[in-house]
Amino acid sequence: MEAAKEKARVLMEALPYIKEYYGKTVVVKFGGKAMESDSLKEHFASDIVLMRYVGINPVIVHGGGPQVTHYMEKLDLKVQFVDGHRVTDAAAMEVAKMVLVGKVNKEIVSLINGHGTLAVGLSGEDGNLILASKRRHVENGEEMDLGFVGEVKKVNPRILHNLIRDEFIPVVASIGVDENGQSYNINADLVAGALAAALRADKLIYLTDVDGIYRDLEDEGSLIPELGLEEAEELLSGGTLSSGMIPKLHSCVQAVRSGVRRSHIINGTMEHALLLELFTDAGIGTMVRA
Repeated sequence: MEAAKEKARVLMEALPYIKEYYGKTVVVKFGGKAMESDSLKEHFASDIVLMRYVGINPVIVHGGGPQVTHYMEKLDLKVQFVDGHRVTDAAAMEVAKMVLVGKVNKEIVSLINGHGTLAVGLSGEDGNLILASKRRHVENGEEMDLGFVGEVKKVNPRILHNLIRDEFIPVVASIGVDENGQSYNINADLVAGALAAALRADKLIYLTDVDGIYRDLEDEGSLIPELGLEEAEELLSGGTLSSGMIPKLHSCVQAVRSGVRRSHIINGTMEHALLLELFTDAGIGTMVRA
C-alpha cells in the first residue's frame, strides 16, 4: 500500500507541470553518451512517448559525431577536427549523410515507434527545413576552409508544424542544404537552438554527458541551477567553459532571446532525465531564462 501511495504522490507532483506544458512544443537535442547506451536510448524513447501522450509536442534533434567517425575510420577516410568542427570534404559529407540520416535517425524513429506509430524521421534537406550557408572559420587571423561545414541561415518550420498538428514526433538529423542543393554538416546544438526559436518552443533541452554548467570545472559543487541572459553571456565571454559546452550555452541564449521561454542543459546519462526535468519540483541541470 505504501508503494502505491508513493506512486500516487509522484503523479500528483507531476500534475501541475502536465497542465502547464499541455499543448506546448519542447525541442530536445539528443546526443552524447545517451546515444551510445542501449538502455539509455530505450529510456529516452519512453520519456518522449510519455511526453507526447500527456499532450506535449516533442521535437527531437540529433547529431552522431562518434558514429560518423567510426564509419569514416572503417572506410580509411581522414578524420580531422578544427576548433570542434569536423573538416568535411565531399567523401566525409556522404558518410555523414549516410550515418546521420540513414542510420542514427532511423534507429531513434524505430525506438519511439516501438511504442506505437508516433515518430517521423527527416533531415534539414526535407522540405528545405534548414537552409544552410557555408561556415566561415578564422583562426590566427587566417580563414580556414572546413569544407561542407555549415551554419543555419534560415529555418522553414512549416513541415514541422504540419507533423505536430497531425500528432507526430519529428526526429531531425542535423544536415542542411543551400539554395543550390549542396548538403552541409551542421552542429546539432546549433540546429536545435534554431529550430526551437523558429517554432517558438516553450522549452529547449540539451541532453549532455554532465550535470549542467559549472562555475568551476574542477568543483562539482559549483553547478549553476539557473542563469539569466546576462549571466550566461558573461560565462560565454569568460573563457572558463569547455569547448563542448560553448555551442550549447550559446544556443540556449540565442533561443531565449528569440522567444523560447526557457532553455536547459541536463545530464542525459541519468535515467529518465527528461521526466525529472519536466515533471518534478526540483528539476535537474542548468536553466537559462529571460
